[in-house]
Amino acid sequence: MRELLLITLFGRDKPAVTSKISALLAEAEANILDLGQAVIHENLNLGMLVELADAEHSGNVVKKILFAAHELDMQVRFQPIDEAEYEDWVALQGKPRHIVTLLARQISAEQISKLTRIMAEHSLNIDNISRLSGRVPLEGNGASACVEFSARGHVDDTTELRARFAELASELDVDIAFQEDNMFRRTRRLVCFDMDSTLIETEVIDELAKAAGVGEKVIAITEAAMRGELDFQQSFRERVALLKGLDESVLQGIAEKLPVTEGAERLISTLRKLGYKTAILSGGFNYFGNYLQQKLGIDYVYANDLDIVDGKVSGEVHTQIVDGQRKADLLRELAAKEQISLKQVVAVGDGANDLPMLSIAGLGIAFRAKPLVRAEAKNAISNLGLDAILYLMGFRDREIS
Repeated sequence: MRELLLITLFGRDKPAVTSKISALLAEAEANILDLGQAVIHENLNLGMLVELADAEHSGNVVKKILFAAHELDMQVRFQPIDEAEYEDWVALQGKPRHIVTLLARQISAEQISKLTRIMAEHSLNIDNISRLSGRVPLEGNGASACVEFSARGHVDDTTELRARFAELASELDVDIAFQEDNMFRRTRRLVCFDMDSTLIETEVIDELAKAAGVGEKVIAITEAAMRGELDFQQSFRERVALLKGLDESVLQGIAEKLPVTEGAERLISTLRKLGYKTAILSGGFNYFGNYLQQKLGIDYVYANDLDIVDGKVSGEVHTQIVDGQRKADLLRELAAKEQISLKQVVAVGDGANDLPMLSIAGLGIAFRAKPLVRAEAKNAISNLGLDAILYLMGFRDREIS
């Protein structure tokens, strides 16, 4: 009668361990039903679930593996598996899979403990844990750390789970992303960015206002609009009107001093190398979007025109304003142009006018966003730079460094 046996080998990692153990199993004509291996700080843990023809084959291979483990200076454990238990395990493969990503400057045991407790309370069973970030030095101030959990199970209330994750992220100053694990997660093709306070660490219209001597008035309107307290189109027209008479020569000086957000250059250069398309969809101005396009190598720019008459800002708005709905429409148009599904699009923004595009993208990310936006977006990054988006797309540091 056939026997199922779980073999776990652990100890100091060395070459050819898997080869030697599998060769002994081959002599016993074993079938490999499951296989997993992890190396943590040069220590190997190898697991094999095997099917053997009968007890005689099982006894012989156990003796040989015990001897091999001794020669390798490793420990080994054998666990018989009941066939009914195995069939129950096979039946689990139909359950939905999810990816939970923990991002922080440094990973602590408290973070792992509280995060995994929430997952367990929502019937998520962890299949695999992987570190996506590089090895962190002990004096790793300013570093980025990321751990990805692959979990299986039905979540009855996704909204409540996301709320729990958001509360924990706020409590521990970390970021937690929750995604369905499907084919689209590994086939994103287009990444769309808001510009002001997302791709750059400032609001350009506020900088223009300071130069025009109306900084406080415009900044107050900008902040209210980004919080969703004012209609964007109305607030945009009010702010532009206050810029009337500003000399065109001021624009270049502001463009040259735009503070690019932490991680933006690494993120976009990596996306370009990997063949992704990138776009700026901004309620700001084309002049500055085009400047960033040249500086960073962005494929598409859609923003507002700043009307100039006789070398001065006119204060008028004559073209269609890129507001929240227009951003969503542009995102759809770009996806169609690139012949991809919306599920293959990543959208990143910080303000209320970004919510429409964040809601329709396959991966919508509120980046260092206002509280309202963080609360409504499915995923948020507040503690790391823009390049942390690569972790949410499943990339490891060693693949992109």
